[in-house]
Amino acid sequence: MSDSASERGVQRRRRRGAGREARRAARTRPAAQQIAYITRKTPTYNVLDEAGLALIEHNADTLLEEIGIEFREYPRALQLFRQAGADVQGERVRFPRGLCRAIVQTSAPGEFIQHARNPARSVKIGGDAMVLVPAYGPPFVRDLDQGRRYATIEDFRNFVKLAYLAPGLHHSGGTVCEPVDLPVNKRHLDMVYNHIRYSDKPFMGSVTHPDRARDTIAMAKLVFGEQFVAENCVVINLINANSPMVFDATMLGAAEVYASNNQATVISPFILAGAMSPVTVAGTSAQILAEALAGMAFTQLVKPGAPVVFGTFASAMSMQSGAPTFGSPEPSLVLFITAELGRRLGVPYRSGGGLCAAKVPDAQAAYESANTLQSAMLAGVNFMLHTAGWLEGGLVMSYEKFILDADQAGMIQRFARGVDLSENGQALAAARQVEPGKHFLECAHTQANFETAFYRSSIADNNSFEQWEAEGAMDAAQRANKLLKQQLTQYTAPAIDPGIDEALNAFMRERKNSMPDAHY
Repeated sequence: MSDSASERGVQRRRRRGAGREARRAARTRPAAQQIAYITRKTPTYNVLDEAGLALIEHNADTLLEEIGIEFREYPRALQLFRQAGADVQGERVRFPRGLCRAIVQTSAPGEFIQHARNPARSVKIGGDAMVLVPAYGPPFVRDLDQGRRYATIEDFRNFVKLAYLAPGLHHSGGTVCEPVDLPVNKRHLDMVYNHIRYSDKPFMGSVTHPDRARDTIAMAKLVFGEQFVAENCVVINLINANSPMVFDATMLGAAEVYASNNQATVISPFILAGAMSPVTVAGTSAQILAEALAGMAFTQLVKPGAPVVFGTFASAMSMQSGAPTFGSPEPSLVLFITAELGRRLGVPYRSGGGLCAAKVPDAQAAYESANTLQSAMLAGVNFMLHTAGWLEGGLVMSYEKFILDADQAGMIQRFARGVDLSENGQALAAARQVEPGKHFLECAHTQANFETAFYRSSIADNNSFEQWEAEGAMDAAQRANKLLKQQLTQYTAPAIDPGIDEALNAFMRERKNSMPDAHY
């Protein structure tokens, strides 16, 4: 081979290598613009007409009137409801038709701001806003390197960092995974601290005991100041009903702490239809509304005007095995119906997420998660908990699936922006420049818009087979594994006032030293 031919071969290989590097670099760039929250420009989708929605509302009032809700081991709730005109017999509270709705509609705000440590990250919850939030609660984590294992505080910290870096996620979340290496009665302090220290997005507080809710409030006051916390929402929290038709003392105690301090609560029935509600869409929807109305009314009796969100978590149950199922049609119908019920009630709405029963981030995980994510987007969910990372019915927080779901969050953000009808969006200048039969690749409009015209996935591989093979023939999970390692390596923590950081650590030391470790 001649020297010139050899040199040309070297140049070709260099160009190919440079092309691969450029493609890799393009995949590591943010796929979505970093914005505080989504302001949706697309309409919502509803599956029931006025008569159908009114029927569900009527049936929910029937459940509240005839069956009622049990408020267990919490006399304060019974006292408040008795004073409001409800029929209280033992721990069972039956509500005159329309009472809960009237309490909620009288004082609950239709939308509110949850303030972040960085004011540019504050989010609006309600109205035309959509806030996408990581998954919540898994005791296990999984990645390709170490497999399935119990979560640790290091895993928790990693997911806070990944959520901070994700342009399509607007919130740091809450218990992104359960750090079981820390004592049960103290781990909430580390979780709240990690949200504050390693992210400047909004976060969720602890609800596993009223004292832990008080600790969350105390830490928030160290960050924001007592007066600011008294007048503004800086923490939001997840309060689950024990479906069917029960609220327990732990949830009620945490809800009262947050509501009395003017902080937001998401009142969310937790439903596996067939076990914890009727098997039908209409029956489940009515029960969800009844339970949520009672819980939201409680927060307004504690403190009128306290921010509150109508939440739902509804999945189906396999009638063969009893296992929860996700991504099927019936829960999506429930989601659409309850979203519209929330708008009729005039409060923000929470549901959705990347829910699946898959054990690994495979095709089942993708299909089931996509079905729920897209239903939530079209339904107009305001606060979408479980957007990223959920695996194995919520038992596992998956590193690779978190990255894949965060990419889907970016797509939701782009879709909800709607259609650009500006002069540039109409693109008549491009049509006038390009002759019939020619292409648009080199016209001025394309050149001016090519970087932002289409959503660019951070994880999908759209190259030729040969290029894919040359870059390692990696599947989506393997590419996600590589990307998350790059992100964690390159992560830089947001700045925090050293005095605030010192005060938070001093508070945690004092609280931890005040009690022995508990492991259950």
